[in-house]
Amino acid sequence: MIKPKIAIIGGTGLDEIQGITEKQIIKCNTPFGAPSSEIIVGRIDHTEIAFLSRHGRGHTILPSEINSRANIYALKTMGIESILSVSAVGSLREDMGPMDIVLPDQFFDGTKNRVSTFFGKGIVAHVNFSDPVCRDLKKIVYESALAAGVKPFNKGTYICIEGPQFSSRCESNLYRKLGFDVIGMTNLPEAKLAREAEICYCTIALVTDYDCWHENHGEVDIEMVFTYLNKNIDTAKKIIKKTLGRIPEVRKCACKNALEKAIITDKKLIPDDVKKTLNPIIGKYLG
Repeated sequence: MIKPKIAIIGGTGLDEIQGITEKQIIKCNTPFGAPSSEIIVGRIDHTEIAFLSRHGRGHTILPSEINSRANIYALKTMGIESILSVSAVGSLREDMGPMDIVLPDQFFDGTKNRVSTFFGKGIVAHVNFSDPVCRDLKKIVYESALAAGVKPFNKGTYICIEGPQFSSRCESNLYRKLGFDVIGMTNLPEAKLAREAEICYCTIALVTDYDCWHENHGEVDIEMVFTYLNKNIDTAKKIIKKTLGRIPEVRKCACKNALEKAIITDKKLIPDDVKKTLNPIIGKYLG
């Protein structure tokens, strides 16, 4: 039976992944509802993996409609320990252009209507999110990219906006002044929930446009996004394939114990139904 520890979450332009052998399709539900899509498990070369399409097969789910709690919870219950998140982004920097790949190390949450925690309803936890991306996993992805003949930007701040509209010119220029590097609509609350679930997380951001701030480039539209995205997806797949065999079986990073000192509610006061719901996430801390 295939029991993967590594998951790939595919974004715009990547709602399936080729080369999976021994493929199984898992349909599941969670206490938070259904994930965005069925989860595909199998092997790429000799590595067991899971794949989930963030927007659903055929891209039917808006960024604001993505049930990130269900997605991360489902992956956690499967035993996933590391997530490679593939996302299309716009560039807010002159030197980051379409076809570039960025490995962000910071996030800024500009969303408005999304649930970004598993906690509440009788349990309080404050997880450390100072470094949102797993340093160990990002290092492996960067080294794998170099091995694949790609030199990505190895740092940057990703601002996640609510969408689904692209930015106004005023907003785009403000984000540049604030020092953000790339802009997208999906990686939060995904990264926050992965940290609460003690799953390592790394974004592979595919630059498709200059948002709308650049005077020498046309306004961003979906045709432009897909033109560059389709060219860049193959590069992302090469990086992923190189990465999979390099992720160690045993993690040494802090992600694996992110909740160790985060839960502050007295265990005796946590409602039984909450304990049951969150058992895959907090069970090891309940004694």
